[in-house]
Amino acid sequence: MINKEKKREIVEKQQKNTADSGSPEVQVSIFTARIKEIADHLSKNKKDFSALRGLQQLVSKRKKLLAYLMKKNPQAYSSLIKELGIRG
Repeated sequence: MINKEKKREIVEKQQKNTADSGSPEVQVSIFTARIKEIADHLSKNKKDFSALRGLQQLVSKRKKLLAYLMKKNPQAYSSLIKELGIRG
């Protein structure tokens, strides 16, 4: 799990204004950080199938949010995927 300080840093980096904590950009950034941590855990613990299922759920949620963001704001989508280094 990401700690509060790291989550706060991610939110401050992606938020549009001071009260923004739930925009798609912020949520995708948080999901990406969690995905990286779980992927690192799974590289060491290959038989942790509950963590694998959680990883698959997070990837699915992030995929849906990215599809929504691409539909609503293509410029924000492209800048976000470049910044996070996702989608090859």
